[in-house]
Amino acid sequence: MSGEARRPYDSRLRQARAADTRARIIEAAQQLFVERGYAGTTIPAIAGAAGVAVETVYRTASGKAGLLGAAVRAAVAGGAARADIPVSERPAVRRVIDEPDPVRQLQLYAATQPGIWARVGPLLHVLDAAATSEQSLLELRDQIITERRQGLRKLGRSLERRGALRSGLTAQRAGDIVYAVCGHANYDALVAQCGWSDREYQDWVAETLVAALLPRPT
Repeated sequence: MSGEARRPYDSRLRQARAADTRARIIEAAQQLFVERGYAGTTIPAIAGAAGVAVETVYRTASGKAGLLGAAVRAAVAGGAARADIPVSERPAVRRVIDEPDPVRQLQLYAATQPGIWARVGPLLHVLDAAATSEQSLLELRDQIITERRQGLRKLGRSLERRGALRSGLTAQRAGDIVYAVCGHANYDALVAQCGWSDREYQDWVAETLVAALLPRPT
């Protein structure tokens, strides 16, 4: 009886340890990819930085390309554990979805952008540089781009259902505008190159989206 009672606990403990190990591996991969680039990062180096066996790293993702993909998605989500949560259920995204006021909704979305690009931007530079020489990385980059564009078209549809979009603007076009305005290139240009603060960038994103998507005040 006591053995049976321990099994659910033991199972949860194993799952927690596996999740912790996976998070350490992804965090180690993130750091090494940024420091050394894709070509300069090896699976044994990631295993050493994470304090695990090489075989454990291979069980975590499908090779080095899979680890870079996991690292990018973890950076977007704010951690490996959060990456396992569906995008629509993540707290910051949920606040955007549930906000009834369109202006405030766009402001909340803008507030998510500086943190995301600060975390994921360096990894995207690694991915862009490596994608020119490896087909699997080119496919990964295209998949990330497609997922992001489709996700933002959902935001456009949300605004359309509420009757919030300016006249003549379709949900798809609205999502594409958000995709372009909030692209990494703009963050890189304004913050990394021009020296804007994150708050200045966030305010610009919010003001630009409100002006582009919503009816002008009368």
